Amino acid sequence: MDVRTTHPGSAVAVVAGSPGRYGAPEAGATGELGLDAARTLSELFAQRVTRSPDAVAYRQFEGDGWRDYTWREVAREVARWRSALAGEGLAAGERVALSLPNGVDWVCFDQAALALGLVTVPLYTTDSPGNLAHILNDSGARLLLLSSDARWPSLLAHGAGLPALRRVLCRRCSGANEDARVRTTGDWLPPAGADARDAPEPRAADPNDTATLVYTSGTTGPPKGVMLSHRNILANAAGVIARIPPRPTDVFLSFLPLAHAFERTVGYYLPMMAGCTVAYARSVERLREDLLSIRPTVMLSVPRVYDRIYLAIQAKLGARGLRRLLFENAVRIGWRRFEAAQGRQRPPGLVDRLLWPVLRRLVARPVLARLGGRLRVAVSGGAPLSPAIGRCFVGLGLPLTEGYGLTEAAPVVTGVAPEGFRPGWVGTPLPDVEVRLGPERELFVRGPNVTAGYWRQPAATAAAIDVDGDGDDHGGGHGGGWLHTGDIAEIAADGQIGIRGRLKEIIVTSTGEKIPPTDMESALTMEPLFDQAMVIGEGRPFLVAILVLDEPRWRALAARLGLDPNDPAALADRRALKAAREKVDARLADFPGYAEVRALHLTHMPWTIENGLITPTMKLKRPALMARFAAVIDALYSRAQHAGVGKAG
Repeated sequence: MDVRTTHPGSAVAVVAGSPGRYGAPEAGATGELGLDAARTLSELFAQRVTRSPDAVAYRQFEGDGWRDYTWREVAREVARWRSALAGEGLAAGERVALSLPNGVDWVCFDQAALALGLVTVPLYTTDSPGNLAHILNDSGARLLLLSSDARWPSLLAHGAGLPALRRVLCRRCSGANEDARVRTTGDWLPPAGADARDAPEPRAADPNDTATLVYTSGTTGPPKGVMLSHRNILANAAGVIARIPPRPTDVFLSFLPLAHAFERTVGYYLPMMAGCTVAYARSVERLREDLLSIRPTVMLSVPRVYDRIYLAIQAKLGARGLRRLLFENAVRIGWRRFEAAQGRQRPPGLVDRLLWPVLRRLVARPVLARLGGRLRVAVSGGAPLSPAIGRCFVGLGLPLTEGYGLTEAAPVVTGVAPEGFRPGWVGTPLPDVEVRLGPERELFVRGPNVTAGYWRQPAATAAAIDVDGDGDDHGGGHGGGWLHTGDIAEIAADGQIGIRGRLKEIIVTSTGEKIPPTDMESALTMEPLFDQAMVIGEGRPFLVAILVLDEPRWRALAARLGLDPNDPAALADRRALKAAREKVDARLADFPGYAEVRALHLTHMPWTIENGLITPTMKLKRPALMARFAAVIDALYSRAQHAGVGKAG
């Protein structure tokens, strides 16, 4: 890492990652493919097949067991998909969309489309019909691939017929659909034994061509299509490899949706570049079983998965007793050992050194065994990781790390190797990526991974990316533009970045205090009683919170308090609010006094993608929630102010 001279108009010096090792390596132990070897994503796949045809590329559950696919076998399947796609007569640059669970078919469709110069538009399988229809119409997708035709009628209804679509492919069809555009993939694909040599040759593509449109979550409005080029994605994957080098023996467990840019770049293209194996989990619900079956060495996750594992452990430990005492001491000593290795803490004393081998055997190893027992890198991304959870897992010996990114940066901006992990910080910029702080300490990013802009939205592009005229061209067709991330950041003396909130989500109370609600909401959802939380207070004299209750724990609490859990009035009962208040206060004890939540509203109704209150990436749609709970929020403030007390239910 180097710190360059202060950039005009910047709040701090420009911080850049050290130069990357992007050149094509000699054939050797890693089998890595650099940017010189593969200029496009379809070339990357072709080079990987040539380099290691008989190595295991993918593993997925089929029938009653796990099946391995070699790169050679995947190449044959890609050729089938390419032949069928070529038969649709689509021109280079046209868009094709897919909404499938992670798996080999996802890869085959994507690689076939890329080889023909088409632009893939990934869709979340859990997204609402309205959002999906908007994306299909906005992108002008000509072809759509679905798991089944079950959702097709609702897509048609929301998309006014989806006139741009020529073809709708379904892996399974009910037979009830009469739309002539709908076909099963079994009828559409050439026979499985077809000669791969009959497939059309891949089309030549420019590295700066758009490879994919990835639509943002749309927390404050309709999703926008981020244009990511081949160069954007390849440079980003190579940068992550330079920061945390993979091994050809690594097995990645893939369970985050491939529609998410994080999983797509780091869990799909990066293993292809490095020659690793990717195993596709059956579902998040069966993740525990799949961890034990696959025993991955690399796992990419969002913080909520680590949260759930942590809460399950806490529930089994109970409130007190020997098991909890052993666990807490294992975390304490393990974390101190980790910090001592970083030079940030004195080594544990003699008693702790004697205790550690016992605690490692009794506590740490059993926990790590439930994660497969051989993880060497566990990554958290997509949202802030709770420092308490980070310290817990690292203390137990999990090689955990955290990074930061956004779709517009393809998506990784910063990262750190597990041995450099620090709670509350997300590492330093990747090689050839620069960051600086702009007005209001907003993080700006520049590099070969930064998008050229939003699909057919020049005004939004101009607002998000500015070219400062310094003449630097970092590739990707953006001319050295600085991306405005919308995130408030802090840059430490050693270059580590800390993300301190979203600029648009910062609550400014009527007393002038600025409060990042996401940190508080993360703390609140660490309480097992609360599944979801939203903190409110913009322009108001104090904060209030709306809390979605975990149903089993609410029923247990209601029984303990002598309340009927099915009676809506029980949620507003003074006893229930007092119990919830105690848990809220405990979770927010470390926040400043002005961040106190003074009034609560409890609800059963979960916030879902279907009811339009969260995004497919589980972010709160705050404007929609504020509108839904407008009367409740007004009543909370009215009651609290009328009572004239420090806290109110």
